[in-house]
Formats: sequence, C-alpha cells, structure tokens
Amino acid sequence: MRKKKVLFVINTMGRAGAETALLGLLRKLDRERCDISLYVLLGQGELIERLPPDVRLLNPRFSKRSVLSGRGRAALTGSVLAAFFRNGGFWRKIGYTLSGLPAMLRRGRFQPDKLLWRAVAEGGLRFSEEYDLAVAWIEGGSAYYVADHARAGKKVAFIHIDYQRAGYTRELDRDCWKCFDRIFAVSPDAAEKFTSVYPEYRDKTAVFPNIVDQEEIRERAKEPGGFTDGYDGLRILTVGRLTYQKGYDIAIQAMRRLKDAGYRARWYVLGDGDQRKSLERQIASLGLREDFVLLGAVDNPYPYFAQADLYVHAVRFEGQGIAVWEAQTLGCPVVVSDYCGSREQVEGGRYGVSCALTPEAVADTVAALLDDAPRRAELGRRAAEKKTPSGQERLFYELLEDGG
Repeated sequence: MRKKKVLFVINTMGRAGAETALLGLLRKLDRERCDISLYVLLGQGELIERLPPDVRLLNPRFSKRSVLSGRGRAALTGSVLAAFFRNGGFWRKIGYTLSGLPAMLRRGRFQPDKLLWRAVAEGGLRFSEEYDLAVAWIEGGSAYYVADHARAGKKVAFIHIDYQRAGYTRELDRDCWKCFDRIFAVSPDAAEKFTSVYPEYRDKTAVFPNIVDQEEIRERAKEPGGFTDGYDGLRILTVGRLTYQKGYDIAIQAMRRLKDAGYRARWYVLGDGDQRKSLERQIASLGLREDFVLLGAVDNPYPYFAQADLYVHAVRFEGQGIAVWEAQTLGCPVVVSDYCGSREQVEGGRYGVSCALTPEAVADTVAALLDDAPRRAELGRRAAEKKTPSGQERLFYELLEDGG
C-alpha cells in the first residue's frame, strides 16, 4: 500500500492546548501509512522543539521564541506585516481586513487577530507539492490557507473552540468551510456550536476528541519542578494563556472573596499573554500580590498539577480544556465553569464540579471544596482513574482511504 502524503497546517506552535494536541496526534500516526509535513503559518513557537523528528517542517526559517512574550509578540507583528506584501495583492488584503470590521463591531468586541487571519493566509508560503490529505488544525489562518492554497485530494478542518463566541463571522470566513470534505470538532458541544453557525455543514461535521497522552503526563510529572515558595496552605492552580478568553479577571475577584471569607489559600497561574499587565494591576488593586500569583509559562507544568490541592478552569469559552484532562490525569480535583465541552469532562459531578462564570459562583464552589478534604480526595481519585478518549487516529486513517 502506497504511503499517503499528509500536510498539517497550524497558525503557530506556541504553548497552548491545540498545539499540544497536535503533537499528541503526530506521535500516534503510523509512519508506515503516511508521510507527514507541517507548515506553521506564522513560523514561530517554542513547542516546535517537541516536533517528532520524522515530521518534515516546511518553513525554511523558524523562530522558537514564545508567541506570548513581549519580544515574541513583536516578532509575530513583523510576520503579519510581511504577509501583507508576500504574493502580491496588498490592497486586496487590506480590503479583506476592513470588510470584516463592521460585523465584528456589531458584535461589540474588537479582535484584530481575527481580522488579520485572511491576509496572513493570503501571504503564506505556497508549495507546489500535492498531498493526499491537507489538515487545517485550527480555525482562522490555517483554515483559510488550506481552503484556498493547499494542493490536496482531500481537505479536513478542526474546530477547537466555541465558534459562536470566538469572534469569527461569515464575513471573515468567506465560505472557506465549503472547501472541506470533513470538519472535526473536539467535543460534541463544540460541534453543536459550529453547526449552529453553519447548519448547512452539519452532515460533514463530526467529533474528533483531542489526544491526551496520559502516560507521558504521568512520567513528566515525576520530573523535578513545581512550587518553590514554601507555602504550606492550600494551593489552587490554573494553567492557560493570559487572555480575555480565559477569564482571569473573574478568578481574581473570586480570590478576593475567598480571602475576605478567611480562607488560607494561594492561587497560582501558569501561562503568559497579552493581558499580563492589566491582570497585574487588578491583582495589586485588590491587595492580592501574595495570594494570586502569575508564575509565567513553564516548559513542564505537570509537577505543579501533581502538587496542587485544586485545579480551577473558569473560562469564558473553549472547545474543550486540555488542561482539565491533564489535571484529572494527575489526580487533581477540578472546578470548571460551564463552558462548551466541560460537561463531558466532569460528567455531572463525578469527575469534577462545574459552576457559573461569576466571581460569586467560582468563589463559593472553590470554598466548598477547600472545606471538604474528603470530597477533594474522592474527586481526585476518580479523575486519576478516568481514561481520556482514545482511538481517534482510526477516524484519521479512514480519510486516507479511497472514498473515506
């Protein structure tokens, strides 16, 4: 049987859930069945160091600089500007950018990255090689690029977010989804959110859960690392980029309520992002410098999960939180907000607790678990025994077969 040629396209390889999930899939795919290439649209991200060595990286130049650091964001800005001039059509790209602005403003939230993805895709490198399958691993730029510029017999897209709330519009997408043979969402909720925006694609939308390598997580949790501040109270942990989506402003208010109620606990965050300065100001204004600690991004978060008393994932929207799976794998009791994809992760309270995304609800739910050590232990024990979804590569192989 001839090996099939597969192209994956992703926006960046920064430290985040979708990128981690891609690495998990790439490690699982059978190299006897497929040759794999990867194109990173913006050519940047620290997780490229974990790319399997037999995956061919198509970018002639690549920056391992973090996409979340100040210098990293400056480099990304330069890459976006370069895309406006590459392949010609500068004014057409300006038109793409401006045409999506009215719909975004009507929705009441300005998101420049969403406006720029079409121009970035138009300015991406072009490759003459033809593939059996091209995979847009994430929304935005990679989806637009694969739809318009990848040469492939079949095309597949993945949805990792709540499409209703993420900020994409039909004006921005410009009918890109009609170019795909299949559209995979990472959870049933994410699939439902996408098809509520695009009901005409319901028949070709299916669920493909993220791959979470539980054995690797457990092994990496044994490595040196974790908390170093000597704090002997209860530790609350959250892992994720410092962005509006992740709801840290609400978590900080919840922590103020916990301190006012007399709880001896400290909340730690692993991650970086464009909201760091505003969050630091909020932390200082509420007198929480010693109580809500932004530790920054780390290469190995798993020792922190293993040492935490409670993991909290209170986000505004998500497709499904990979960090929740990671926390559960390491036996950490979890609190999640009621976002897209969270219900199947906690299963009605069996593997964690859900709450509304308000400071009051988050604080009350966390307080109830801080007060109940036996329940925390039971939730952690059940979570550690839970198996994450497996066998997803079967769906992938089906696509490689003729007529699949």
